Amino acid sequence: MRLEETEKLLIEDLFLKSVEEKKIAPVLNIALEKLTGDASTRRYYRLTGDNRQYVICLDTPCVDKEYPFIVLHKVYQENHVSVPAIYDSNLSRGYLLEQDLGDQTFLKRLATVASTDEELKLYEGTIKELIKINSIPLENYHGSTFQNLSFDFDKLMSECDFTLNHFIKKILNKGISNAESSIFHKDLGEICKKISCKKMVLCHRDYHSRNIMVKDDGLFVIDFQDSRKGIPQYDLVSLLDDCYYKLSENNKKILIKIYYDEMKNFLGDQSLDEFMYLYSLTMIQRVYKAIGSFAYIYNLRGDFRYLKYIGYGFEKIRTTLMEIGEFSDLRIILSRYYYEH
Repeated sequence: MRLEETEKLLIEDLFLKSVEEKKIAPVLNIALEKLTGDASTRRYYRLTGDNRQYVICLDTPCVDKEYPFIVLHKVYQENHVSVPAIYDSNLSRGYLLEQDLGDQTFLKRLATVASTDEELKLYEGTIKELIKINSIPLENYHGSTFQNLSFDFDKLMSECDFTLNHFIKKILNKGISNAESSIFHKDLGEICKKISCKKMVLCHRDYHSRNIMVKDDGLFVIDFQDSRKGIPQYDLVSLLDDCYYKLSENNKKILIKIYYDEMKNFLGDQSLDEFMYLYSLTMIQRVYKAIGSFAYIYNLRGDFRYLKYIGYGFEKIRTTLMEIGEFSDLRIILSRYYYEH
């Protein structure tokens, strides 16, 4: 029996138990459809019956008391962030029964915009949700696992090394000399140091156009189980300098100003110029990490869907390095590697 068939039998069994325990009303004429996965190892199915639909996630079984998705779902809900409803779970079998939000990601909705004004209006909604996330009072959640996770210097540098290994060494097939390695670690280390020593908020971690769903003109945030602490610019970069979509430059400026003004109480005396400088450094690190993730997915699973975003991501990094006028050695090496490939 194929793995997918085995999984479907498991899902039907678990779903019937959800019905028996009255977590949801009985459903007849059940049909299962496997959904296209994201970059993770989680598997998703849509269950349809009696004109109702649910999404079922199969994840690695969890025997620990604290399952990140469930914990963070509660945190987000308590702070009025729009997230899908969870109707039932069996963590020991990796089972989650969730609200079906449909198939329209924010990215798909952006494909239909007819003007920059419409684009701006749509993005304003995502900024409102982001401000809710980044404003969650960390002091209210002492003891939660995410309190021990942050984009500190070691984490940020490990992500840079990840990209070096999976993109530059494996995709570009470049050997790294000792001198070049020294430049990588010096310049990227300086960037990571500057963006890891500021006051932190709770970050979604992957707040981009594929992780926001649009349903009945409402926005829902998904894929938040890896939330951790980081500087405010981190999620903002993920959204506005998304590798999947090129936002109007004027709209980006407007949205950054909206976010900055709303977060002023948290940012204290951080000027807009300083905020934008840290934004630029965060963008370099965040997009560089994303390139490594795209390469990793291809190297590991042969999934080439994300490779098309690498070029756009690289140009973001190169252009930003030129604009801030720092780390020229890093820019030159990266450009030589990429353009000579």
